[in-house]
Amino acid sequence: MNMLTKAIRIEQHGDANVMNMVEVAVAPPTEHEVTVRQYAVGLNFIDIYFRTGLYNSPLPHGLGFEGAGEVIAVGKEVKRFKVGDRVAYGQSPIGAYAYVRNVPQNNLIKLPNKISYEDAAAVMLKGLTVQYLFRQTYRLQGHEKILFHAAAGGVGLIACQWARALGVKLIGTVSSPEKAAVAKQYGAWETIDYSKENIVERVLELTDGKKVPVVYDGVGKDTWERSLDCIEPRGLMVSFGNASGQVENVNLGILAVKGSLFVTRPTVATHVNTPEKLQAAADELFDLILKKKIKVLIEQRYSLDQAPQAHAALAARQTIGATVFNLE
Repeated sequence: MNMLTKAIRIEQHGDANVMNMVEVAVAPPTEHEVTVRQYAVGLNFIDIYFRTGLYNSPLPHGLGFEGAGEVIAVGKEVKRFKVGDRVAYGQSPIGAYAYVRNVPQNNLIKLPNKISYEDAAAVMLKGLTVQYLFRQTYRLQGHEKILFHAAAGGVGLIACQWARALGVKLIGTVSSPEKAAVAKQYGAWETIDYSKENIVERVLELTDGKKVPVVYDGVGKDTWERSLDCIEPRGLMVSFGNASGQVENVNLGILAVKGSLFVTRPTVATHVNTPEKLQAAADELFDLILKKKIKVLIEQRYSLDQAPQAHAALAARQTIGATVFNLE
């Protein structure tokens, strides 16, 4: 028998006002699904990409990929979870903006009792992103100086702390003195305020002219060229997001001119593509949280019906740290 719940849906692409709270029917879980009563849902830039149509999914559809809650039903082939389990996820079929939803069991991880639903919803996708960036895409050894764009954002503040835990000197770009102070507080070695400082010149100063072996860039179009100019010969450009728009019309010859550079465009899904890999990555993240080496900073909280305001604030870069929707 179907269960009724409230969820955000969009019927067309556009600005934040295309989101509507509607009543939807949640079917019983299929054999490999788990029904989750959600208590917190995370907001991420990828939600904006799908809302605007930069990334496509057949309309109408929900939004969101990150949440945490309690299992209230399981499919007949589900062995890893039972009713009452605390669970979280950082990637799933689109549609996390809902009070109740079905999630494939392979997307779920068990949530330690000492980590709140709110913290889990704020950190799962962002934390798994930093895990694959730092431990898989370019495995940091602990002696590097690196450049990380948008260091005061949700992903950025986790990156600052993770870098500090590894002994890595993270240089973070920010857009204001306030954000610079927060990034430094959370572990950035140095910051660059791109609103008034030249990123490339400052990186050269901070590295004694050597540049960095890797740049982590979730901004995209606006920082692409400057990022390449910060990388040492045969270094790696990790372009993992499009906050300012997609990088387009790339001439591969520029990689030769800039120093035989490597470039990759990774995603979470390809790095944690089995339940075992997903749980292992989450365990590494949770271990750092439980050891207090990573603190989850949630500076913005909204109810689900305030999704348009939350999206507008994130798009305008008015946020610091993570944003969550509370569904208690």
